[in-house]
Amino acid sequence: MKLNYKRTFFVGLAFMSICAFWQVYDNVIPLILKDTFHVRDSYIGIVMAMDNVLALFMLPLFGKLSDKTRTKIGRRMPYILGGTILALLCLAIMPAAQKQNNALLFFIGLGLVLIAMATYRSPAVALMPDVTPKPLRSQGNAVINLMGAVGGMLMLLTMMIFPVTGDTPRYSAVFLVLGLVMAVCVAVLFWQIREPACVAEREAADRAAGSSDEDEGVTDAGGKMPRPMFRSLLFILASVFFWFFGYNAVTSAFSRYAEQELQGNFALVLMICTVAAIVSYMPVGMIAQRIGRKRTILIGIVMLGTAFFAGIFFHSVSPLLYIFFALAGMGWAFINVNSYPMVVELSKGSDVGKYTGYYYTVSMTAQIFTPILSNILMEHVGYRTLFPYAAFFVFASFVTMLFVRHGDARPVAKKGLEALDVDD
Repeated sequence: MKLNYKRTFFVGLAFMSICAFWQVYDNVIPLILKDTFHVRDSYIGIVMAMDNVLALFMLPLFGKLSDKTRTKIGRRMPYILGGTILALLCLAIMPAAQKQNNALLFFIGLGLVLIAMATYRSPAVALMPDVTPKPLRSQGNAVINLMGAVGGMLMLLTMMIFPVTGDTPRYSAVFLVLGLVMAVCVAVLFWQIREPACVAEREAADRAAGSSDEDEGVTDAGGKMPRPMFRSLLFILASVFFWFFGYNAVTSAFSRYAEQELQGNFALVLMICTVAAIVSYMPVGMIAQRIGRKRTILIGIVMLGTAFFAGIFFHSVSPLLYIFFALAGMGWAFINVNSYPMVVELSKGSDVGKYTGYYYTVSMTAQIFTPILSNILMEHVGYRTLFPYAAFFVFASFVTMLFVRHGDARPVAKKGLEALDVDD
């Protein structure tokens, strides 16, 4: 059984468009709030958490709705297409409002685009396990995250070409490029992927490998998840909560932190982090297949936590800072490639969207509170609290991850001549 890389690449275009948006959201919106509308840091944290408040309710809802949807173009595709079109229409409002210094119109546009994005994030992510055999989902998620990282890097490059800091920020140009990236990604996805046919092919591959679509998660006579599995699910989700609590604190505040404390180009630092993640995604999927998802995640937590701890000691941008942010990118790849597949490994094929919603409910809950708390500390204690704060929560996720006992992929039994193969 081998991963269909071409198909997974096209499926990943949906996640690429989402990550392109969030790269701009995390780095440009705080600057507009601070420099155009003169919003205080603590209030910026509240605004940056509002998307996660929306997502807390909308991601599980639309994940579950897409599980139950049946159309000629599939379960997930209607939400991906409709959500993207709505997001693009609403996206045009924000740069116009910023130019006019119209805060009310800006916040209306921001709220609408966040609602639109929340309608299709869970369906877009659930499309990968829908079309990928269970043992190959870490590799599939590696490709998906690779595509997401490419989307983020494209927007970082855009922000280097059209700077969003300084006396004449080029916000409109950045929003225009973002809209083009999102439109092209989803148009190519719809052109290349016939969702119902891909799902049928995956179901046939799972049956041939002896893995039924309904044989995970709910397995006892009462139709409930067995207690040991449920405990593992809770500890996986607790780990997701803690590492997002640390990681998102840095990503949502780093543009302002760099401007205040490092006096350097935040986009270049984040691009190095992103490139390191991109280089790591494919090897990480293969590493997880050999040593297991849990062990791979634990390695990633150590890498990410070490990088954030080292960030405490930097007062300017330097080559050594680039190295540690590269380490952070690699660590995040080790974690992110394997965490979502561990959650959906405990689901049935009919409720992948619901478990995708659980994953995002927890990650978004963390991202609701961490910008608020970290920004309060930055405003009232000092910007230097950012990295100790992030390192503490990342290392906390190491502890909870130690208690996880389920969620690793089952090895696929080899048949026929394949049984004679010996791994190197």
